[in-house]
Amino acid sequence: MKLAGDDVPVAAARRIALGAQGFASGRPVGRIDVRRMRAAIRDAGVLQVDAVNVLTRAHYLPLFSRLGGYSRDRLDDLSWGPKRELFEYFWAHKAALLPVEYFPLLKHRMRAAEQQDWSAELAPEITAPWAVVVGMRRLQAERPGFVDQVLTTIAERGPLGAGEISPDEVRRKRTDPDPDPSTGTMWNWQDAKIAVEYLYCAGLVTIAGRRNFERLYDLTERVLPAAVLAAPEPDDPQRELVRVAARGVGIGTAADFCGTRGHYKLPTATARRIIAELVEAGELIPVQVEGIKKQSYRWHEAVDRPVDARALLSPFGPLIWNRDRTHQYFDFFYRISIYTPAAERIHGYYVLPFLLGDALVARVDLKAERSTSTLLVPTITPEPGAPDLTEPLLAELRLITTWLGLTNLRITATTPLARSLTAAG
Repeated sequence: MKLAGDDVPVAAARRIALGAQGFASGRPVGRIDVRRMRAAIRDAGVLQVDAVNVLTRAHYLPLFSRLGGYSRDRLDDLSWGPKRELFEYFWAHKAALLPVEYFPLLKHRMRAAEQQDWSAELAPEITAPWAVVVGMRRLQAERPGFVDQVLTTIAERGPLGAGEISPDEVRRKRTDPDPDPSTGTMWNWQDAKIAVEYLYCAGLVTIAGRRNFERLYDLTERVLPAAVLAAPEPDDPQRELVRVAARGVGIGTAADFCGTRGHYKLPTATARRIIAELVEAGELIPVQVEGIKKQSYRWHEAVDRPVDARALLSPFGPLIWNRDRTHQYFDFFYRISIYTPAAERIHGYYVLPFLLGDALVARVDLKAERSTSTLLVPTITPEPGAPDLTEPLLAELRLITTWLGLTNLRITATTPLARSLTAAG
């Protein structure tokens, strides 16, 4: 049954979404300290982790979009330092850096993973790689006790990379038959990798640090603060996670909050139950967003405020990772091109949307050529009807060049906007 709710123009919904993600207040002036970084992390909610490094690692970009030239070393300290305030786990369907206070909210996921409860109601929440699901079935049958040996090795020698964890030195060869063809060659992991990833999903080990971005695993009790590990679980952790998602989304449909492509992933029946409870509690306000047929909801603290932003956005950032919602709210059809064959790419390889005011006005392909200390701009594509972007985009390109520690900015694109940028630079 359709709920009653005020009509919300899509432009207002867009501003509410931007405000929920911390873009309404503008970038800070002056030194960017840890306090400001914490606030930006709270606004973003999570920082997705991805190995692609053509520009910089994905988890660094959301804070740059909100803060400008902050210290990446300081974020590393918050993520993997001795007084860490973030930890790595799965959020929605991807690995991410999360505030440590989220750890108790995810313990139910970890228990289900430890029990290999892949087919239970919680299965939609458990985002273990398919190699773990299939591999653990094989290891239990073929190598009983092996996972315990891996855990003992980490306890004795950790933190360790997956390649350093092989208790009996037995290694599978690429020519060995795959136990399940559906895993494909990309999941042809060593048994120790399968075991340690299972232990990670189960919360028994966690990511202690990174070595050239390789994960280093250690016992969770040696990595996370004792107070975090001892914190009690809420009575309904899924409800708390939906509240976190709703704060980060600001306004959207149930699928935007906790669907497959949304901010967080839950079984459909559970999501419906929780959303109904939050509506009853007055925390979610039913609304109807212009142009969107499905019922939408506004987080009760999310408001429509003017937005005067200027930012290059991470392709993996929480503002735009739901591509369908991005299309609906911003009239901006966006797909990242790193998985697209070169001949089929239209806007470049690592393409960042450019946010100006409350609109996505251009697509900017960027590459950090570290050998020459140069930021390359191979392609720039303004949106139809975009204003003159020369001054704001050039300022943003100069800012990201400096932030990345590069010396030169080189625009090789040949569009009229690119020529204008080159002339102005």
